[in-house]
Amino acid sequence: MPAKNEYLSTKRQRALKITAGLIGGYFLAVAFQMMISVLIPYRIEVILTGAFSIFMLWVVLMITAFLARSGWMIWGIYLFCFLVCSIIVFFFK
Repeated sequence: MPAKNEYLSTKRQRALKITAGLIGGYFLAVAFQMMISVLIPYRIEVILTGAFSIFMLWVVLMITAFLARSGWMIWGIYLFCFLVCSIIVFFFK
């Protein structure tokens, strides 16, 4: 039995959520890892574990992109968090 159309998102919203999860989630995960590497004094350990933590955070961000009702809202949240992480990296580096 198919779902009702009122509960499904439009093609534009699906495309926004997919791109937010793939592109925005990756950039946010990398920016967060860079922020952590600047703030924590153990830089070598943070860099070594960075690849694994970036992948895990990216998967979580991809999943949360589909939990939002609007693709524009999730893009806004991801861009805001990305800018905050980037500003922290810029000023603490």
